[in-house]
This record gives sequence, structure tokens and C-alpha cells, in this order.
Amino acid sequence: MNTCLFISKVFSIFAQIYTFAMLLQIFGFLELSLTDILDIFLVAVMILAAFRWIKGSVTMSIFIAIVSLYVIRVIVSALDMRMTNALMETVLDVGVIALIIIFQPEIRRFLIQLGNRYIQQAGKQGGIISKIFGLRSRSTDAHTAHEISDACNKMSASKTGALIVLPKANDLNDIAATGDKVDALVSSRLLQNLFFKNSPLHDGAVIISGERVVAARCTLPITDKTNIPANYGMRHKAAIGITEQTDAEVIVVSEETGRISYIKAGEITPITNVNELKLKLNDINNR
Repeated sequence: MNTCLFISKVFSIFAQIYTFAMLLQIFGFLELSLTDILDIFLVAVMILAAFRWIKGSVTMSIFIAIVSLYVIRVIVSALDMRMTNALMETVLDVGVIALIIIFQPEIRRFLIQLGNRYIQQAGKQGGIISKIFGLRSRSTDAHTAHEISDACNKMSASKTGALIVLPKANDLNDIAATGDKVDALVSSRLLQNLFFKNSPLHDGAVIISGERVVAARCTLPITDKTNIPANYGMRHKAAIGITEQTDAEVIVVSEETGRISYIKAGEITPITNVNELKLKLNDINNR
């Protein structure tokens, strides 16, 4: 759903709420002020934003059930059904704690994405906050981009699976700690050796920061998305997972097909040739 479609849906909701409120006021069911209508509109926008955010995840059914319970509670309160209203209030009061527990991964992901957005902007623009917290956006120079592209091209031809993570403002020290420290200059031969199927470091992700390979055999978080095409394997799910939780970008070489994919912000872009991959890597420098 793009931004224009989202805005049109918001205005559509506002029009429907306003019409419904006017009808209720005409027939004497409710007395609604402009503030009340605005309040209902803001809640509707938040629900739509939440729906857009968790669409396609396993928590969708739970979210719909919670919204339905809240709508029922509003209706019984408007109709002055005291016993039912008291019951619904009790259920929803207890449900707030359950809501935090059930949606803990989604709330965590939302806060991470919110923080990452600021970190990314602060890393680009600099300033006092970025200096205090040491925020800086990492880039890949032309030589490093060439070495990575060359390695991916050769691994694609030999159908050698690869998972390369390129951090930007986030350090990914916690992810690097799950693997083995390398701390070596990036080269095509090094990457091919790391991902060679008989290498003890081939199983997992390689993290490249700037011009250096930081770590290998790293474990990445798996995405919760359930609508990923069947032709994408665990490497792609891990790549989506890390790009959802951080501002890193990931290159995946499929072991089954040899196809190269570029993953950014949870979105997969198929790479058709090595020049296209170089452009993607060089584009990091211009952001």
C-alpha cells in the first residue's frame, strides 16, 4: 500500500465517520461534537496504520479480534447496556496486559524501526546527538563494491550460497558476536573461501562494514512474514528479518538457483547482472 492510497483511505474513513455521526445526531441516538468526531477519526487512523503495519503477519487474526471487542464495547456503552458494558470493560482492562505480551515482537519491531529511522538520519546529517552516541552512516567504496560484486557473480555461477550483510548506521555488534571474528580486508577470494561449502565458516552470514569483513558464520533473525514466495529459502527469510530490524542491506546468493537478490527494508530486489549489483552497492555511498 503506497502513501497516496493510504491518505485516500484516511479521508474515506473520515467521510464515513462524519456521515455516520450526523445520522446518529439527527435521529437523537448520540450527541457528538466536532472534538468527538476528531477523536474517533484519530482512533480510526491509528487502527488503519496498525492494520497496514501487521498485514501479512500471524498476529492479524488477534488484531481483528481485539478491534471487534473494542467496537462492541463502544456500541454497548452508547446504548447504555450497563452489565454488558461492565463485562466488556473488565475483559478489555485485563486484555491490555495480554495485548502487550501477545504483540511484544511487533511492538519491539516498531520501536526498533522508529529508532533506526532517527539513527539513519542522524548518521547522515551529523550533529550533537550523533556525536554523543557515535552515530555514523557506513559506506562502501568503489574497490570494495567491485570485490563484493565479483565474488557474488562467481558464487552465482557455481551456485554457492551466500549471505552478506552491509550495516549502515547500526553497528550490528550483537549479530557479529553470534559468529566468528574475521577483521580482514574485503576481497573476492576471501568471500568465496568463506562461503565455500566445505569451509567451517560457510553456514551463516558474513558482515562487511566499510572495507573490512567483520565476522562470519553469524546468525540472523528470521522474519515473521508468512507471505514470502516459496522459491525463497532460509537465507532470504534471514535477510528480510535483519533488514526489518535494522537499517542494514543484504545480498543473497541462492544455493539452489544461483540467483542474486538484494534486500533492503524487508523488500527483495532480484539482481539480473553484476553491473546492477555494483550500482546498488555504489548507491549506498550517495545516501
